[in-house]
Amino acid sequence: MPRTADRLPFPYRPEAGVLAQRLSALHGALDWDAAAAHAAPWVQAVRQHPPPFWAMESLLREYPISSAEGLALMRLAEALLRVPDAETAIALTADQLGRADFDGHASTLARLSSSAIALSRHFLPTADAEPGVMARLGARTVVAAALRAVQLLGRQFVLGQTIAEGMKEAGAARQRQAHLRFSYDMLGEGARTEADALRYLASYRHAIAAIAHGADRARHPAQNDGISIKLSALHPRYEDAQHDRVMRELVPRVWTLCEAAAAAGLNLTIDAEEVDRLELSLDVFDALAARVARECPQWQGFGLALQAYQTRAVELVEHVAALARRHRLRFMCRLVKGAYWDAEIKRAQELGLPAYPVFKQKPHTDVSYLACAHALLDASDAIYPQFATHNAGTIAAILQMAGRHGTPFELQRLHGMGEGIYREVLKNPAVSCRVYAPVGAHRDLLAYLVRRLLENGANSSFVHQLADESVGMDELLVSPLLRSSPGAHVSTLPLPPALYGDTRPNSLGLDLAVVAQREPLLAAHAALHVPTVPEASAADVPASVARAVRAFGGWSHTPVAERAAVLRRTADAMQGQLPTLCALLVKEAHKGWADAVSEVREAIDFLRYYANDAERVMAPQTLPGPTGESNTLRLEGRGAWVCISPWNFPLAIFTGQVAAALATGNSVLAKPAEQTPAIALEAVRLLHAAGVPADALQLLHGPGETVGAALVAQPGIAGVVFTGSTPVAKLIQRALAAKDGPIVPLIAETGGINAMLVDSTALPEQVADAVLQSAFRSAGQRCSALRLLCVHEAVADGVIHMIRGAAQELVAGNPAELSTDLGPVIDAEAFDGIAQQLQHLHGHARPLLPSAPSASALPHLVVPQMFEVNDVADVKTEIFGPVLQVVRWRGDPMAVVQQINALGYGLTLGIQTRIDSRALALAAAARVGNVYVSRNMIGAVVGVQPFGGEGLSGTGPKAGGPHYLQRFCAEQTLTINTTAAGGNVALFTA
Repeated sequence: MPRTADRLPFPYRPEAGVLAQRLSALHGALDWDAAAAHAAPWVQAVRQHPPPFWAMESLLREYPISSAEGLALMRLAEALLRVPDAETAIALTADQLGRADFDGHASTLARLSSSAIALSRHFLPTADAEPGVMARLGARTVVAAALRAVQLLGRQFVLGQTIAEGMKEAGAARQRQAHLRFSYDMLGEGARTEADALRYLASYRHAIAAIAHGADRARHPAQNDGISIKLSALHPRYEDAQHDRVMRELVPRVWTLCEAAAAAGLNLTIDAEEVDRLELSLDVFDALAARVARECPQWQGFGLALQAYQTRAVELVEHVAALARRHRLRFMCRLVKGAYWDAEIKRAQELGLPAYPVFKQKPHTDVSYLACAHALLDASDAIYPQFATHNAGTIAAILQMAGRHGTPFELQRLHGMGEGIYREVLKNPAVSCRVYAPVGAHRDLLAYLVRRLLENGANSSFVHQLADESVGMDELLVSPLLRSSPGAHVSTLPLPPALYGDTRPNSLGLDLAVVAQREPLLAAHAALHVPTVPEASAADVPASVARAVRAFGGWSHTPVAERAAVLRRTADAMQGQLPTLCALLVKEAHKGWADAVSEVREAIDFLRYYANDAERVMAPQTLPGPTGESNTLRLEGRGAWVCISPWNFPLAIFTGQVAAALATGNSVLAKPAEQTPAIALEAVRLLHAAGVPADALQLLHGPGETVGAALVAQPGIAGVVFTGSTPVAKLIQRALAAKDGPIVPLIAETGGINAMLVDSTALPEQVADAVLQSAFRSAGQRCSALRLLCVHEAVADGVIHMIRGAAQELVAGNPAELSTDLGPVIDAEAFDGIAQQLQHLHGHARPLLPSAPSASALPHLVVPQMFEVNDVADVKTEIFGPVLQVVRWRGDPMAVVQQINALGYGLTLGIQTRIDSRALALAAAARVGNVYVSRNMIGAVVGVQPFGGEGLSGTGPKAGGPHYLQRFCAEQTLTINTTAAGGNVALFTA
């Protein structure tokens, strides 16, 4: 059966064309003026009789998320309930409440905590008075009040902490408002471990059994309560790269839930996921639908959620309708606006995709929602439509379109939101409404609550504006069709290719979850033969250096604009040959596909960034001075540079070093790593083809101890740039110091023991994701890779358990396979070195993961390894592979950073905390080149996160940063006495 990806449009299409199609589809299908007139009395009634103070509308009126107070409340709600130790809870509360001014909002906070500790105006700290208030009341009192307020906030958006409690609350709600139906959602993050997935599965099974107990099997599933399930909660590797495994393992797992729901006459909805999981979700849905058709075709309660903010949402509706017709079923489809807008925008930018998979502007999403609603109503033979919205205008438009179609449907709202509007809408007995009802412990509402606040707290959202009576009815109910007309509004959000402005195009990447985008990579890999690169010898070095010295004169006198143009042409050529370069990285350097794409893009970014920066830094600079005199400072190349690059980034670092030297007018003798010369050869070939003279850039492939040593020792070398181990950097340093003649600069980037500090406010799932990427991606063969994880003892057991389970789900194997997470280490020497270090750890630390298998079909494969050590000081050396050491800490986190500093060297530090002031203080105290807060520690971006650093981590400025090129240059000042002939005419004229 063809995959869904073969039947859906490309997700990254120009927005304008898609919007025009959506507007055309609505032409004649909707009278918005009539819909607005229908909705206006609802809005007026809500404003005259607002819902209780805790409702979302009131909360956002008092605490808009654009304000410091709203942000502080959101941050507390996201983190405070999961902090187990009082000391950190006090620090978090002080940090968040202390940066906001709650003086004008005390009444709402007092009501929020009225059943516990009353908060009055003077109980809450302001930015200036916080230390005194904390001392006067006692820190624990303020924290207890804040904690209770957050708990009460949670009660407004979570129906119950257990399914029994939730169903009891649902029954009470039906007493107040008859004919309500509920779709229960068991709260929780996506599974990171198999144990998590099985726990969520058990929770869903228990919930279905409980809901079934009160259901009427004789009724249509649309008349009963139901359940929503999240596929990513039921499998630890729910991603397209693991497609075959997901279909094999997840589909039978979900079928047990479908079978139970069908037997009870319930509805079961598969929730929406991120864009890169859409095709996978649809493949799972298709497989389940086929089984429903075979085993329980009478069940009409199976369905899924569709996100209108995707640019291919209407085509998705059509696809789902076609599936239903093919299987002779009728699906229940919940239409939502969408839940991951900011994440989708960021992902598209980071991957360098041609466009966004979601609409950039909210009115365009509103138009898409209406177009999807129209398409759903048109497909009533195959779909029972469910419209989830809190927008009064949208509700009225749906009632209008549904009335014309005569199609049965239902409306949906979130528990704790939209109650005022639906109080008015449901006065019409013909309208049905289902409440999407989260169920779970309050500490598990974290991501859910913050997501709801972000979605509905924006100034442009209907929920936010509804409570603001300064927003007039015409503005509140303005037509999204009118707001989406040509020229109505121009977004300031640049497309990913234009992320860095007009002067530097962003490198274009690929979405490996899109079949059409990865096919060229696989085809290039199948056709590629890695060329043999001739080796140079030490005897070849003197002549090569002589040619480079001679070539320097001509190249340095080439105008900087022309040199920059050569680099830009090379970047364009690399972009055009991305599939071939990626395939070469996979074959020669054992890179995985995602790493290969990222590395080619980084090389392109280096070329373009240094081209721009060379034009900036090498422009002559006029200096001030006395009258009658001109003073000019300019930079010029130094001469012939030796560039020694490593095997772990054989294209990006090689290209970056060479491009920096060439851009500043130097000639280059490039010595690549012995393991990866073919990649370097291809880079040199592209640079030569773009216009770099052959003698100005020479490749000398050979052993470091012979060719590399001879290059460094040769007279006439003007500078050395090196990336690699600290011992080799010191050898180069000593060799240069021992030479007669000019002092030769060394730009060195070396490794180090990179650490991550995790406190008890950090979200465990976020920590696990960051640790796995930082420690094990690229088989741990990155200078920035995580080597030492320091976890607060209060959360260590849970965090370590999650990381262990997630690490065991990683796939080690052939890097050419899309499903592989980490391939082999580079060669036998690296493998043997890691094996010796692992042997030592097994004797001096506690293993946390199974050892590598004794035999493997793939040589040099090291599976992820973890060890718990007693103290930071126990970590003596860097292990350049997928090996992580873990230590527990207590007390002052600043003391932990000082212990990390005492290790002597490091490139990166990760900090996982929700205490902003703590993160800044720890970053300031860290002796490392790069600090990353609440994210992974790898993947530095040229011009955005320059990498490397002076001092402990090397001897040079940051690569890809604004100070890098100066180190390749010599400075010259030119002073001219302009009065030497005829006097100072300018002064007399003035």
